[in-house]
Amino acid sequence: MPMPSRRSLNRRDLFRLTAGVGAASVLAACAGPGGDKSSSSSSAGPISFAHWRAEDKEVFAQIIKDSKLDVRQDISPSNDYQSTALQKIRGGAVGDAFTAFRGAQFLEIAKAGVWSDLTGKPLVQKYEPNLIAAGTQDGKQLGLPYQLVFNTPLANRDLVTETPKDWDGFLALLETLKGKGVTPIAWPGGDAANAGQLLNVMVVNNAPTDDALGKIETGQAKVTDDWFLTVLKQYQQLTPYFQKGATGTSSDAALALFAQGKAGLLATGSFQVSGVRKLGATFPIDLLAPITTTADKAKYEGVFNATFILGVNAKSSKQDAAQAWLDKLSDPAVAGVYANGTAQHVTVKGVEYTNADLKALAPWLTKKTALAPRFQFSNLDVRGAVENAAVQVVGGKSPEEAAEAAQKVVDQKK
Repeated sequence: MPMPSRRSLNRRDLFRLTAGVGAASVLAACAGPGGDKSSSSSSAGPISFAHWRAEDKEVFAQIIKDSKLDVRQDISPSNDYQSTALQKIRGGAVGDAFTAFRGAQFLEIAKAGVWSDLTGKPLVQKYEPNLIAAGTQDGKQLGLPYQLVFNTPLANRDLVTETPKDWDGFLALLETLKGKGVTPIAWPGGDAANAGQLLNVMVVNNAPTDDALGKIETGQAKVTDDWFLTVLKQYQQLTPYFQKGATGTSSDAALALFAQGKAGLLATGSFQVSGVRKLGATFPIDLLAPITTTADKAKYEGVFNATFILGVNAKSSKQDAAQAWLDKLSDPAVAGVYANGTAQHVTVKGVEYTNADLKALAPWLTKKTALAPRFQFSNLDVRGAVENAAVQVVGGKSPEEAAEAAQKVVDQKK
C-alpha cells in the first residue's frame, strides 16, 4: 500500500476545480465518441447496467437520457448485490455493463472470467492511475473503480463541534452528545454491508500492520490476537452510545435517525451524504473518525476506498454498447454530472466539483487516510465472521467469546 504522503498528493491532484465545464459542454460530451456504436445496437434492446446504488438512480437516468444511449438500470440492495451479482451476470442476460465491490467480489468475478479486458482502451487514460489499481488483476485492467469514497463516519456539525484526537476524547464527545439528548452514533448493525464500515476506522490505528485484517484470512494473524481484542473491547465501550436495538437496525433507519438531527454521527461513510440530503437534512456535514489510540500513536485520520468498479461483461452479446456506456461515464464532464449529482468524489481526471458537500469534504482529499482494510478479505465468509464478531459484542457477548467464535469460522474456511 502506498505511503500516506503519496496518496495524499495524488488525491490532491484529483481535486481540480477546472472552471468552464458547464451544462453546454456536458451536452456536447454526450454527443461524443460511442454514440454511433450504441445506436447501431439499439435494435437489440437496451443494455442492462447492474449496480447497487439505488440512491444514484435518478442521476444515472439523467445521464442516460442526455446521452441518448439505450441503457436499463438493474439495481439490487448492496447486501444482495454482494452475494448474488455473479450468479446474475455470468449468464450475460443481466449486467451487460456492471459494477463490483473492491476486494472479494472483484476477485470472484475475475476468477469466473466475466470481466472483459479493458487494458489499452482509451478510456483508461481518463482515470487517475493510482486510484484504479483495485480494478487490476495479473497486469490487466479488468475494471475501473469509479468512486473515491471515505469509509469514515459522517458528523452533524451543528451537534458535533469538536474533533477529538484520541480515544478518551472521542468517548468524552459521545458522553457530551448523550447529555444533549441525542443518539451519539447511529449504527446500522442489522445491515451486514454497512455494519462493517465502522470496523475500517476501528482497525486502522489499532492494527500492527496495514494488512493485518488480510493476514487473519491467511492464518498469519488471528481474531483472538491482542490487537483485535482491543478493537472488540472498544466496540463494547461504544455500545451505550449506539441507538437502542442497534444490532437490528437497518441502513435506512440509521440514515433517517441521522438525517432528522437525532444522532450526532452516522457510522457509515461519505457514500451516504446524498441519502442524508434527500431526506431533507440541511445541517453542515463533515467526516469524523474515532481515533482509537493516543494522539501520538495515531497513523491515520480516517479511511478511503476506490470502489464501484465499472466493467463490461465478457459473457454479454452487447459488449460494444456496454463499452459505449463506460466510455460515456468516463468523460470528465459526464463524471462531473455524476459526482455533483450524487455527492461522490470520482477517480476520473479533470472533474469540476460544484456540489457544496463535495467542496466541504475537499480537505479529506489531502488528509492521512488508509485504504479501507475490510476489503482485504478475498473470502466473504471469513470477512463476515470477523465483522460479525463486532456485532456480537454490541449484542452482549464478551470480546473473548466473540473472537473465539469468529476464529473457528476462519479456521474452517482455510
